[in-house]
Amino acid sequence: TEGTPGGTEHILLVDDEKNVREAVAHTMELSGYRVVAAANGEEALRFAAMHAGLLHLLLTDVVMPGISGRELANRLSRIRPQTRVLFMSGHTEDAILRHGVRNGEVAFLQKPVTPGALLRKVREVLDAAAPHGL
Repeated sequence: TEGTPGGTEHILLVDDEKNVREAVAHTMELSGYRVVAAANGEEALRFAAMHAGLLHLLLTDVVMPGISGRELANRLSRIRPQTRVLFMSGHTEDAILRHGVRNGEVAFLQKPVTPGALLRKVREVLDAAAPHGL
């Protein structure tokens, strides 16, 4: 979309819903980002441990089976302290709070999200001076 910021950074996308994962990855890739998509936190951590290059952003669902998005972000920060974090969720605020993510204290997107809003928020988090959410 014209006027929507893109980039070339490496994004680790984690969402247990395949259709959401594919749609978000497609939007990001069309804007120039290099995206690796994982279905869960365990898969994401395995990739992060093996990947030699930079991971600029973790874009993760909050509520997932196994490792939650918040726990994933905490674990990833130990091996990738430079990686920024953007949480997203389609759940109610109550469910999100129970998983340790509060909208005001971390970078957060409510699903469903439009492609334009997604790309603007990703660019905002990547351009921020310090890592978010950790």
